[in-house]
Amino acid sequence: MKQQAILNVDVEQGRINKNIYGHFAEHLGRCIYEGIWVGEDSPIPNTNGIRNDVVEALKNINIPVLRWPGGCFADEYHWKDGVGPRENRKRMVNTHWGGVVENNHFGTHEFMMLCEMLECEPYICGNVGSGTVQEMSEWVEYMTFKGESPMANWRRENGQEEPWKLTYFGVGNENWGCGGNMRPEYYSDLYRRYQTYVRNYDGNQIYKIAGGANVDDYHWTEVLMRESARYMDGLSLHYYTVPGEFWTGKGAATGFPEGEWFVTMKKALHMDTLIRKHGTIMDKYDPDKRVGMIIDEWGTWFDVEPGTNPGFLYQQNTIRDALVAGIHFHIFHDHCDRVQMTNIAQTVNVLQSMILTEGEKMIFTPTYHVFEMYKVHHDATKVAIDMKANQYEFDGETIPQVSLTASKNDEGTVHVSICNVDHKNEAEVTIDIRGLATSAVSGRILTADKMDAHNSFEDGENVKPVEFTGYSLDGKKLDITLPPMSVAVLALN
Repeated sequence: MKQQAILNVDVEQGRINKNIYGHFAEHLGRCIYEGIWVGEDSPIPNTNGIRNDVVEALKNINIPVLRWPGGCFADEYHWKDGVGPRENRKRMVNTHWGGVVENNHFGTHEFMMLCEMLECEPYICGNVGSGTVQEMSEWVEYMTFKGESPMANWRRENGQEEPWKLTYFGVGNENWGCGGNMRPEYYSDLYRRYQTYVRNYDGNQIYKIAGGANVDDYHWTEVLMRESARYMDGLSLHYYTVPGEFWTGKGAATGFPEGEWFVTMKKALHMDTLIRKHGTIMDKYDPDKRVGMIIDEWGTWFDVEPGTNPGFLYQQNTIRDALVAGIHFHIFHDHCDRVQMTNIAQTVNVLQSMILTEGEKMIFTPTYHVFEMYKVHHDATKVAIDMKANQYEFDGETIPQVSLTASKNDEGTVHVSICNVDHKNEAEVTIDIRGLATSAVSGRILTADKMDAHNSFEDGENVKPVEFTGYSLDGKKLDITLPPMSVAVLALN
């Protein structure tokens, strides 16, 4: 049955912060080392040690903000070990991720250089779990203070004369778990203490992000908002889409059964419930929505690829992951009044990554292509689009078959993104366009004929966007036919 939607271009619903399309790079597996940092002496083409192909690829999706150095790694990271001559930097064991040796060759200067190359904002996560107030305070001073001080002088000695601009700073990570196994009351007090010394130097204004809840821990959000909201600018939330059981078997990234496709889509949609419920608590203490919800870890999490280090979290990325990304972006758009940044986990070679590398080889994942297609929504104005979708049924359970979002850019072009999450059936949608005299439509689509279709180092273009022609425009009626398992973006002028 054809599904009916109404697009009200003149009903504006807020600005979609480009930081909703943010990223996360942790010292985990092959994300930083090999994925981003190869060193100046590497045969892989690089600029000052950072591989050129990855930078070019990330610039192509207009990466707006990058979170670093973790993750769980952040609360065992001591920043002073990662500055100065590399040959003198301390070596440590990465106890969280594979027990490998971390040589600290990629530190503050290298990260800031990467962000400058990407033309993106740095988002640094500080160490509350095993670090001191002084250590965190001195890190901010090192990076942002222009005047005379031991830390600013040390920065200059290490080759950076002028301070960096730093907007986003997280005070701890997952302090309910790997960041210290704290109670919310205890962390809330620690947050108030630590953030006091995250100072604004020389006009650099820091947006302070408190460590928020894991999934549906609403008590954590209640305590943090009640006790510490006035000291924060953002509060984080972490949620991963896991089709299986987190500790006993998450499910395979490829070769999975139909049931795992369906449950993955259902669990991705759960993000909307989490945002609504945590947002309701935040509204109680912050009705003006001054404090942003910062979803700085999200994405799919499957069992690692067979034969790889289980601590490296390396997984393939399929058309299923692309649909998960599209669903999440539509949800984030729906809550753009509260959700001000999100950071997919992670950028390269880890979990739901944009890019996979194997030595000098590099391929784009289906998720990368969704980020590229959706960059038209960065900082655009969300406009109203409403539809009562048909139900996608599997084994007695149902979810909506189609998800939509729409935005208008400064030039007046309207972009409509549509996901058909049904793995078997096409979706027919008629959009009634109001408030726009549409004369031209163009589109691109990402789809596949297998549930686990993915790109490999043997075939890096198996899943990629192509021109979309499955539509017709008749006055103010736009008829669209979407194949199964597809993400499409239409431009209306």
